[in-house]
Amino acid sequence: MDVLLLGTGASDGVPNSWCACPTCAEARSSGYVRTNASVLVDGRLLIDCGPEAPRQASRAGVELTGVRTVLISHAHDDHLDPAFLMHRGWVSTEPLQVIGPAPAIELCRDWLAPDQTAVTLTVATAGDTFEVDGYRVQVLPATHHALGEAVLYAVQRDGRSLLYATDTGPWRTRLLELVRGWTFDLVLLEETFGDKTPPNAVHHNFVSFGAAVQALCAVGAVDDATRVVAIHLGHDNPRLAELTSRLAALGAEVHPDLTVLHI
Repeated sequence: MDVLLLGTGASDGVPNSWCACPTCAEARSSGYVRTNASVLVDGRLLIDCGPEAPRQASRAGVELTGVRTVLISHAHDDHLDPAFLMHRGWVSTEPLQVIGPAPAIELCRDWLAPDQTAVTLTVATAGDTFEVDGYRVQVLPATHHALGEAVLYAVQRDGRSLLYATDTGPWRTRLLELVRGWTFDLVLLEETFGDKTPPNAVHHNFVSFGAAVQALCAVGAVDDATRVVAIHLGHDNPRLAELTSRLAALGAEVHPDLTVLHI
């Protein structure tokens, strides 16, 4: 399973264009820019598609013509820009399935031509399990709110598995029950706020990120072979060297946009 990190940043990215904090200044001077969180799995499965994801694929030299499934985590606009459906419809009539919670799916409907038959919209809710394009997918509850339900995804293919976990705050008990029996090869876990306290406990900072990893370890979903990678990184985090060190102490990695992870 090849996982391309199209974007690793929070909603405002890094740098925030309106900010002159040390983290934003470093990103601006170094060109180490983080765009909205999104991943492409094996060139076939796209998880989240915010406004920057298609252009990021182009920067990586990757076409999205092979994508047959798009999983949407929630309806916030950094994770879903439904205009991608219109742009795709201009050039392709190949089948595409778009799956996500009801608020996200409703946002997609107006961007499809009334007579089109290529795109199928499917509502998914936490607890659902399904097979799509050779992948087993389990839908998990996020501790987040986005015009309604927000979800996370566990994905497995050919004995390899990943957990895509953004946006979310501390795990719900139900999520930990649902991931018992999974042992992930890769966990992509949000860490938005660094040392800052997340508003309304719907995102992670360093403390809650570490607790989330430990909770996954406690139910067997993370073991010594699991790679934990921080994504949805916001500018409230420290500069890169300290960020890398702080996350390493929590058993996690940090990577730039357009990194390919092989699992």
